[in-house]
Amino acid sequence: MQWSTGEGERVSQAASPRGTFQQIADALKTQIDKDQGMAELPPVSEVMDRYAVSRGVVLRSYQVLRRSGDAEPVPGGRWRVIRSGDPVDRRPLEERIAAVIKDDGLEVGAPFPSASALASRFGVSRPTVTKALDKLEAVGVLASGGQGKVRTVRAVPSREERS
Repeated sequence: MQWSTGEGERVSQAASPRGTFQQIADALKTQIDKDQGMAELPPVSEVMDRYAVSRGVVLRSYQVLRRSGDAEPVPGGRWRVIRSGDPVDRRPLEERIAAVIKDDGLEVGAPFPSASALASRFGVSRPTVTKALDKLEAVGVLASGGQGKVRTVRAVPSREERS
């Protein structure tokens, strides 16, 4: 079986002294370096199809990129490309969402952005956002209006409450 390393070169899996996962990681690293607009690694299923390998081989390739500091997993099973100099907010999602209150100048009683809007803003799935919103409701930062209703700000979190 042969596949491209990203530079037009074809590599035989059987003839290579390096593991298939390492070759895939190298090809992805080349793609990351060439495409400065690349923000996420391709979905695992796409890489599986492209190189005719198992999910485990792809995940092992992604772990190589993680160890080298080129990518990191994000909620929802996706992987984000890390570029040197790019600021990355590593706080838990519920803390980043709570910061929206202060960042957007929301006051007590103000409507809070929808889960869909927050999912787009933070680049995560809507169910992931919903879990974080539930945590903020549990600690009293947000008030839920019920199914299909708009959440509102119940309290403006202080720095101590968020940590």
